Amino acid sequence: MTPLLDRIDGPDDLKGLNESQLAQVAQEVREQIIETIGEIGGHFGANLGACEIAVAIHSLLDSPRDKVLWDVGHQAYPHKLLTGRGGELHTIRKYGGLAPFCSIGESPHDIMGAGHASTSVSYAVGIKEAMRRGHGEDGRVVAVIGDGALTGGVAFEALQNAGGLHEPIVIVVNDNGMSIAPNVGALSRYFNRIRMNPKLAKRREDVETSLMKLPAGIGERIERLGPIVKESLKAYWAPGLFFEELDLAYMGVIDGHDVAALRETIGEALEAGRPVVVHCKTIKGKGFAAAEDGGLEGMEKWHAAKPDSILNGAPTPKPAIPSKPSPGPAKPPQYTAVFGNALVAEAHRDERVIGITAAMNTGTGLDILQRELPERYYDVGIAEQHAVLFAAGLALQGAKPVVAIYSTFLQRGFDQMVHDVCLQKLNVVFAMDRAGLVGDDGPTHHGVFDISYARVLPHMTLMAPRDEAQLVHMLHTALVYDGPVGLRYPRGEGEGVPLPERPEAIEIGRGELLREGERVAFLGYGYGVSVALGAAERLAGESGIEATVADARFSKPLDAELIASLVAEHDLLVTVEENVLAGGFGSAVVEHLADNDLMSEVRVLRVGLPDRYVTHGTPALLRAEVGLTPEAVAERVADAVLSPRGALA
Repeated sequence: MTPLLDRIDGPDDLKGLNESQLAQVAQEVREQIIETIGEIGGHFGANLGACEIAVAIHSLLDSPRDKVLWDVGHQAYPHKLLTGRGGELHTIRKYGGLAPFCSIGESPHDIMGAGHASTSVSYAVGIKEAMRRGHGEDGRVVAVIGDGALTGGVAFEALQNAGGLHEPIVIVVNDNGMSIAPNVGALSRYFNRIRMNPKLAKRREDVETSLMKLPAGIGERIERLGPIVKESLKAYWAPGLFFEELDLAYMGVIDGHDVAALRETIGEALEAGRPVVVHCKTIKGKGFAAAEDGGLEGMEKWHAAKPDSILNGAPTPKPAIPSKPSPGPAKPPQYTAVFGNALVAEAHRDERVIGITAAMNTGTGLDILQRELPERYYDVGIAEQHAVLFAAGLALQGAKPVVAIYSTFLQRGFDQMVHDVCLQKLNVVFAMDRAGLVGDDGPTHHGVFDISYARVLPHMTLMAPRDEAQLVHMLHTALVYDGPVGLRYPRGEGEGVPLPERPEAIEIGRGELLREGERVAFLGYGYGVSVALGAAERLAGESGIEATVADARFSKPLDAELIASLVAEHDLLVTVEENVLAGGFGSAVVEHLADNDLMSEVRVLRVGLPDRYVTHGTPALLRAEVGLTPEAVAERVADAVLSPRGALA
């Protein structure tokens, strides 16, 4: 039952409530998230920890004139509930439903749309500076950022800029000691010291006053010794000195589940007329015992909830295992798990192999390496640029680093790929998980640009497996090759083929002919190969067209000999990829044909993703929407075979 929340159609409805009622609203928000997300699935733990913060902020501000910026959006479900979208929460992450993160097209209360971490403070500084210059309506600006997101380099750049400009913004640090996995690094230890030691939870001004009042003339002597000694003593006793030295006022540590304390502190910060950091201690998974009482392991497990994983506020009981389980084919392994196990095997074979992740150990499969060979595993936090540079340093000394990062997140390390890896031709392997349409997380997480942005880099070799066996072979190939390699593979299950007992190196730039036919030749890349094979089967059955299918395996370098033979023996060449067409694999093939004066010899049909951001939804729905299914491709090819020559040139 949510009697108060049911009356909240927008932030204005919070204004007439007292603090006891506001606390009740926060609890009702939490209960609705547990009930709804436990049924449909979605981001979970961080949202439960941010309920009181969302209520406190919206009860103080006049959104959307005042701006509330939610970093990443994993913690923004309470914000959505308080801004008129409660009746649609059951549609979140579903095709045609609410976006999984904040989206400026969804609500005027969503000031920025972002699914990548560490960006909110930069947005806040820019928005407030624009207001100062008279652009748009003036208002107050609050950025809510997790302590995990503060490990990102761009967040540090924003903090120093905020202090330098002296922008009157409020930065609420939602500190739960977690991002998706437990946070790592020196900043995490710094926050932990502040959180865990109650003696340090004093304001800086209180410490200075106390020092000056020390008896027996000690306070006077400290005053005479000057600011350096005073600052050193305050650094020992007072939290937040890191922020204070950047000219950001620090207030904390505040109980992030106490609405009254939050309102008082954030209210003071809003009136300060300078940049203020409000440090709030919260619990990821607050109110859900399996996460709250499960320690770091429980918090990590319940970062997101699977559909039907919660019943009556508790984890759904596991069904009893039947005494005689019915026989059935085993599901193919996930690509991520295949990669993780293959990397461990490579590390056992070669002591130079090292795995690097940017706060995504489980998501990239590197948790397997972490367990098996922890001394060969590095988590650098949400810092993709540093991950690539760190790998470059390792490679310079003869190590063989494998940087395992989602395709969408590797975009953040592009400059380092260009300048620090490819320019120097270093043997760094980029294992790009979640390449292609990833589903419910939507356009911020689709990995659909990596072929285009990596293909332009000199010295870069790019490959993609058509199945899990090829992934094992390609990882080995990348590690024995002397130069930068990008290896992309999709989310989800493999094709169900047997895994090799021992990997073999593939000849660089050599494709493979899988099916011979006539008139039409498919040249697939990565996931595009399975689509091509399916389309060829449908063409044979429905149109009597026996098509050739080849696996390019490499988008750089291309197999010139294979392409030449396909052009010579077919009328139509169809390239298939799960990447945007602009600059992608098909573009590489067309460029090759043009450069070798072969364009007049064959018609080309490029199949891939359109020049737009694809929404969120299950991969099957999204592929149907963009025409990347065997049925859709077969239909296009059949039409092309019957169309006048030149229509597809």
